[in-house]
Amino acid sequence: MSIEDSTPILVGSGQITDTQSKPTSARSPSAFMAEAAQLALDDARAAKGAAALAATLDSLVALPLFTDYSPRFSSPFGRSDNPPRSVANRIGASNVRALYYAHVGGNMPQYMINKFAEQITRGEIRAALICGAELMRTNAIGRKEKMTLDWNESPGGEPLRIGDDRLGYSAEEERHGLNAAIYFYPMIENAIRSAAGRSLPDHMLSLGRLFAGFAKVAKDNPLATRREGYSAEQIATVDAENRFIAFPYPRLMNSNALVDQAASVVITSVGQAKALGIPPDRWVFLHGCADGTDTWVTSERTALHRSAAIHGCASRSLAMAGKKLEQIDLFDLYSCFPSAVEIGCREIGLAEDDPRGLTVTGGLPFFGGPGNNYVTHSIAEMTTRMRAKPGAFGLVTANGNYVTKHSAGIYSTTPTEGTWKREDPKKFQAELDALPRQHVETAPQGTAKIETYTVTFNGRTPQLGVIFGRLENGNRFVANTPSEPALLQDMITRDQLGRTGTVASDGKRNVFTPS
Repeated sequence: MSIEDSTPILVGSGQITDTQSKPTSARSPSAFMAEAAQLALDDARAAKGAAALAATLDSLVALPLFTDYSPRFSSPFGRSDNPPRSVANRIGASNVRALYYAHVGGNMPQYMINKFAEQITRGEIRAALICGAELMRTNAIGRKEKMTLDWNESPGGEPLRIGDDRLGYSAEEERHGLNAAIYFYPMIENAIRSAAGRSLPDHMLSLGRLFAGFAKVAKDNPLATRREGYSAEQIATVDAENRFIAFPYPRLMNSNALVDQAASVVITSVGQAKALGIPPDRWVFLHGCADGTDTWVTSERTALHRSAAIHGCASRSLAMAGKKLEQIDLFDLYSCFPSAVEIGCREIGLAEDDPRGLTVTGGLPFFGGPGNNYVTHSIAEMTTRMRAKPGAFGLVTANGNYVTKHSAGIYSTTPTEGTWKREDPKKFQAELDALPRQHVETAPQGTAKIETYTVTFNGRTPQLGVIFGRLENGNRFVANTPSEPALLQDMITRDQLGRTGTVASDGKRNVFTPS
């Protein structure tokens, strides 16, 4: 079977995990990205050399660093004014025409693969490179030891921005303390528990069992940062080492952001690969892909435990690939928190204990959660697995914000047939945008009940109760509870789902007082 020269293929991937090195000025985040990018170029094994492949790169995207957008993770050590240009200069990508610094989103690596694949098949670009890195471990050590590091670079120019730069939360959510993933996903988790009708102890053990499967994969992955192989009981038990971050999630149910990890992948066309002498055994084909965004504001979703976008991304990717779910051999489901995996399984149609497994890396809590770049590791690892098992198929899912922005890709060494073409993503997005939204009352008053909730922590101390509630008329609202220590302790000890009370505004926020 002849393969059309315009067919997009992944030809190189590279990953680095560093748990030992001491911080240095020489290894800045941009330099770390470039290390992974060079590994990806070398991995293609082009007969004409990695430098020739680098010279064909028309586009390069760098995933955004935690330190560039999150005040919680700010760095005193400086930054590059143009991270993708810093990478391009280091790897010799002298002909690159489009340098992107992506907007925030764990979906972005797969989103960029999908976008670059379209551009390649249309002949708009010859090759593209995706890269990203986090040096959060190094950053933490440097700050703690009061080190003097210089990561400043001014390579010139301004990068293009790509992705959706809207805030992931509404003003109503933010004024009640919901402004980060570590708070939203626990809210979603209790909504999942409500739909499942589980008790707190049963649900916690269920979450432990779910993530024990991820921990087991991480134990056998030399690139993982937590290789202890935690049991379900260890993951589910809250103790001094596994404290609550925000109820009901202890530390081992949260993405592990304090890592030094970098990854990169290279995508080009079959014709360009032939011209560069890249061996066919390096080629990995993108058989199916899709992108979609759920209702943007979490509190406006009609069903907090569902995702129409994940369902559609999976079904459209499978349809494009001409495959059924049972024909997929490997999966890497986005796994920042258990709720992301639970919803992913439900919408894709996977059992949580599917014998094929749900991850090839070990997931964000155990492999590592390098910010917006985790899925580059997913894709890089899936590329390696596909090469090791020719003819197998692997599905990668990607998630940005709070089960909000989604992308998916199906990979295999088996060539695609005919001209590569995907459905216009605008068509699917129009369907998603037409779905109903839940009205949220901003000044609720009267009798109400808790729909879902979380309790945030300051260290080991419960700090703030946050709820989504329902008024008697069915409208939803966002509120805080009184910050009484006894009440907050009760909220992390006893089930609060469906608890009744009254809600009123104190002028600054809504306050729900349980009966």
